[in-house]
Amino acid sequence: MKKIIFALTFFIAPLIIEAQVKTPQQSPKSTLTQMVGLTEVEINYSRPSTKGRPIFGDLVPFGKLWRTGANDNTTLSFSDDVVIDGKILTKGKYALYAIPKADNWEIIFYSKTDNWGNPEVWDETKVALRTNATPETLDRNVESFTIGINNLDYNFAHLELSWEKTIVALKFEVPTQKKAMASIEKALAGPSAGDYFSSAKYLFDSNGDVAKSLIYVNKALDMKQEKPFHYYRLKSLIQSKLGDKKGAIETAKLSLAAAEIAKNQDYIKMNKESIEEWSKK
Repeated sequence: MKKIIFALTFFIAPLIIEAQVKTPQQSPKSTLTQMVGLTEVEINYSRPSTKGRPIFGDLVPFGKLWRTGANDNTTLSFSDDVVIDGKILTKGKYALYAIPKADNWEIIFYSKTDNWGNPEVWDETKVALRTNATPETLDRNVESFTIGINNLDYNFAHLELSWEKTIVALKFEVPTQKKAMASIEKALAGPSAGDYFSSAKYLFDSNGDVAKSLIYVNKALDMKQEKPFHYYRLKSLIQSKLGDKKGAIETAKLSLAAAEIAKNQDYIKMNKESIEEWSKK
């Protein structure tokens, strides 16, 4: 038995040591997160290096589809719709591909993002946006492929791809003004019914200022033309907690009636049980 254990240990030990060995990736992964105005942009990609090799027109052939990085897909995520070359790219996550040429690059945003490198079968229906950008020559060498977001403005920025002595910049526009004005108008209009309801519920659930929670839930109800059953339900619970059983019963009846119209069995049951319980006291 000891001989068997020794033999197993002899063969397994090297495997365990091998599994623990870590070496750096030739094309290390990188993540960039950048706010452009009020839009969040995230880029995930791998960064190959030149290592003395000629890149564009050689390692990366002209006129052929390139994964725009190394290993699995380079991906970009936008939290809002953006505009590129007058075309809308809807918010979401995309794989970034390019077809480099000496005087022009084709940039492609592809909706399928789980490829290793280029797709085995190219599906044109998954092209969310296709546009062109002009490459420029740098006066310095970029050793490792780099994607950046630069020339930041409230309303736009440039997606920059640089490697060796080439840089390509692609402008994208973000809806900052639209989002900012919507936020301003909402703030100046004051709290919504939902804001008052959420505040009332928090104060009630956290054993806070229950009297103030009643004020808030009443404001929420006043702002609603059609009174939601869950608003009435919260008000009845607040009234009961404040010792107003009669008021709580009347409000629970309103919640019950609204729940019956909505056919919400949970609230029907809860209101009936509360009315019965509060009527005994």
